[in-house]
Amino acid sequence: MSTSNHVCLVLVSVSSMLLILPCLISASIAAQTHPRIKQKGCNLYQGKWVYDESYPLFDSSKCPSIRKEFDCLKYGRPDHQYLKYRWQPDGCDLPRFDGGDFLRRVKGKKIMFVGDSVSSNHWQSLVCLLSQHVPGSNISRVTSNTTSTVVFQNYGVSVTMFLSHYLVDIEQEQVGRVLKLDSIKDGEAWKQADVLIFNTWLWWYRSGPKQPWDYIENDGKIVKDMDRMDAFHKALTTWANWVNSEVNPSKTKVFFQGISPSHYNGTEWNEPGAKDCSRETAPLDGSTYPGGEPLAAEVVKQVLRSNISPSKPVHLLDITTLSQLRKDGHPSKYNAFAGMDCTHWCLAGVPDTWNQLLYVELLQGR
Repeated sequence: MSTSNHVCLVLVSVSSMLLILPCLISASIAAQTHPRIKQKGCNLYQGKWVYDESYPLFDSSKCPSIRKEFDCLKYGRPDHQYLKYRWQPDGCDLPRFDGGDFLRRVKGKKIMFVGDSVSSNHWQSLVCLLSQHVPGSNISRVTSNTTSTVVFQNYGVSVTMFLSHYLVDIEQEQVGRVLKLDSIKDGEAWKQADVLIFNTWLWWYRSGPKQPWDYIENDGKIVKDMDRMDAFHKALTTWANWVNSEVNPSKTKVFFQGISPSHYNGTEWNEPGAKDCSRETAPLDGSTYPGGEPLAAEVVKQVLRSNISPSKPVHLLDITTLSQLRKDGHPSKYNAFAGMDCTHWCLAGVPDTWNQLLYVELLQGR
């Protein structure tokens, strides 16, 4: 992303998607950043995890904003090897995150993550990376019902988390709480950002007391329930239509974060006896995940391929497969609530790599 007034929409997915981020990096930037970045022909999302003693990228004990669900070391995780892995793409290197350079490239800009608690995971990683790489910067924090914003005042950069579990609306009506698959009313707030990183998936199969709606409205008809994958597809289509009609690509750059995997079924990684991630201390070897790509990731790709106008590009941060390989990266029981969590990610940890990929977008001037 250049320093001109551009807004970027980024879709981040966690599987090998057809819409992958380009790997064309200018020779001058490559030379300044890393000796092994190639100018072309590198798929940043195909590779493997390698042990690197210089990791992690930040010290979690020095980042006060980490949610209790993600702060694994604070809540007693005894093994530290999971912190020492670096994503190694085939054929090139991923630049090491440079917080100062990141802030200079987005000086005066507004970055906004829009999504659920996995988006919060991603957002908090970026805040920690920037805070610890720029320790002298004046930093302020503002929180409301739906947003949390960290401002790096010396650079005029704000990094916001906007909570939206479904991207589409939930409204209270006479019949009860209605999930409206055709409606997005929060878009005016989103359009104020220069970089948008969207995500939704985690809540689509929730039911019972944890389900925050009572009915679904689809094409003007209210129903008690419907096929959840079909509902997910319809909501993403509504979101894509919003991007096409409302986003100004000369101002805003858009990404989609995609489908972040969970690890509750060991058969997916060839350990049939594993019922969760509690005993996992190392990534899978290699570059492929035995369980394959989740259907939700295929839906994301289909929507991006079929419903996004070429004039309103959305860039997929294709993090699914590389995250699937990290069965060791979840909090498991090492969180404030002592519940088994194989959905979110420890910080420091895997989301730092997601932000390295976002950083590459800046290096490429996208």
